[in-house]
Amino acid sequence: MIAPVIRTIIADDETLARKKLRLLLEAETGVQIVDECQDGGQAIDAVLAHSPDLLLLDVQMPNGDGFEVLNSIPVDRLPIVIFTTAHDRYAIRAFEAHALDYLLKPFNQERLHRALERVKVELLKSHEQSVRARILDLLATTKVESRQIRRLVIRTSGRVVFLDLNEIDWIEAAANYVRLHSGKDSYLLREGIGHLAAKLDPDRFVRIHRSSIVNVSRIRELQPCESGEYIAVLRNGKELSCSRGCRPQLLRLIEGRF
Repeated sequence: MIAPVIRTIIADDETLARKKLRLLLEAETGVQIVDECQDGGQAIDAVLAHSPDLLLLDVQMPNGDGFEVLNSIPVDRLPIVIFTTAHDRYAIRAFEAHALDYLLKPFNQERLHRALERVKVELLKSHEQSVRARILDLLATTKVESRQIRRLVIRTSGRVVFLDLNEIDWIEAAANYVRLHSGKDSYLLREGIGHLAAKLDPDRFVRIHRSSIVNVSRIRELQPCESGEYIAVLRNGKELSCSRGCRPQLLRLIEGRF
């Protein structure tokens, strides 16, 4: 995998220190300096504005030292941090703040290069994790969609019928089979009604009774009964009983569709 460009912010209150660090960075490949800051407040604003990959951060600065800068940036917006300082007494605190490295001034090109190589490794790991997460999400979505069939293959009287789901008016249970009603035709399919219901698009088909499933787009009207149930009248005049337990789902789909 190609190493990503490291978008970098330099935060140091000393002009000469920033200039030297810029020269060292410009000698490296795959580094882009997106901003320079001379105090803590500027560093916070720059990180939030540019969302860099790397923050090279001095500890002692006006308007907020390096640790105050880190505490002021939301965790999900924090870049990789490398401290650059002339004082070794902050090293333990720096690593407790999850800094990737701690460069003690004056450092040279080789020491900076090693630190940047570690940054590249971390960025690649982060990229791979992000890609893996997106792939898993895609696979999960595809798996759900794959269970929703678009047509049925029916073998009947020596023929093989490919029945598009849009052509189905309603489905009824028949022991270990289901009977598919499509206009004037009907087809017998060896499959339990519960198993078939799980593979149908829930935004198009609803099980209105333990023994029947209806294509919502085929419903012409719902007639209330004294028992609190409904009769679903299809466009072809067929009347189907809708059990009380299935009524809320049916009404939700009807209201959402029309």
